[in-house]
Amino acid sequence: MTEETPGFEEKPDVPSGATPDDAEPKAASPSSEEGAAPAGDGAADAGLVAQLDQVRTALGERTADLQRLQAEYQNYRRRVERDRIAVKEIAIANLLTELLPVLDDIGRAREHGELVGGFKSVAESLETVAAKMGLQQFGKEGEPFDPTIHEALMHSYAPDVTETTCVAILQPGYRIGERTIRPARVAVAEPQPGAQTVKAEGADEKPAGDEKDDSSEEG
Repeated sequence: MTEETPGFEEKPDVPSGATPDDAEPKAASPSSEEGAAPAGDGAADAGLVAQLDQVRTALGERTADLQRLQAEYQNYRRRVERDRIAVKEIAIANLLTELLPVLDDIGRAREHGELVGGFKSVAESLETVAAKMGLQQFGKEGEPFDPTIHEALMHSYAPDVTETTCVAILQPGYRIGERTIRPARVAVAEPQPGAQTVKAEGADEKPAGDEKDDSSEEG
């Protein structure tokens, strides 16, 4: 038997004419791996861009939903506030409408000189409170008749008016803001029939003195 010499390593057979380096296995060339890496990175980048686009789309949808909800909420608040004001105005108008007969009695008592003493103080306090709640009285003698705010209870003709005119206020009207809760009840007078025609004919006639002046100028 042959004894193996310690430290002796068997080497692979090397063909004649070959260098020792040829016997060692060649390391894998990294060029192939480096060439494949950019393709993988490009796919990853494309995936990230797609995900980013999805996130942006979702964010835009959520933002639009939020803006729509905010607009609906603002409209709801305005509608509630408008309804609240309308209900308040209706309630005040109904209350003051019930007080109009009392105010009419106070007005008649004042005209007859019966508004004295404690009754005068209470009446004036009531009128002040009604005014603070927005009640306004209207209707004056001599103003033109307006069917939207006046109610004619009496009718006559008068030579000294040029249009239908309120000649007497039988019952004052009342309004709250622009809303009329009772028209003024009035007596009206219209121009005398034929008065305007006669006046127009008289205006067309030339005075005799003017004709005389014209003839003297010609001479």
